This record gives sequence, structure tokens and C-alpha cells, in this order.
Amino acid sequence: MTQRKRKLIGTIALLTLIVVYALLALAVAIVLQVRDANKVAELIYYVVAGLLWVVPAACLISWMQKPDA
Repeated sequence: MTQRKRKLIGTIALLTLIVVYALLALAVAIVLQVRDANKVAELIYYVVAGLLWVVPAACLISWMQKPDA
């Protein structure tokens, strides 16, 4: 697969990942009722949830940047 095709597929996958992850993080926050928790727990949840998507995104970007064979 060429790098150009990987970038196209990766871009679509990255956009999909961000949308799905945001909706999932929202649903988890609602189910866990994070807003009703104390402010420190709420802050920790949003910091962790806000940064957790970076791990799969970094793997996807790394795959996209691999040079052609």
C-alpha cells in the first residue's frame, strides 16, 4: 500500500476515531455521573478522557507515516 493511500485511510479513520471517542467519553461521563462527583474527581476524569484518545491516534499516525516499501 502506498503512503498516499495510507494517509487517506488514516485520515478517515482518525476523524471517525475522534467522533466515536468523543461520544463514548460523553456517554461514560453521563453513566458515571461525573458532574455529581467532587470537583477533583471530575477534573481527573476530564483530563484522562481528554488525553486518552492520543494513544490510538499516535499509533494511527505512525502507521500513516511509514515510507513506501
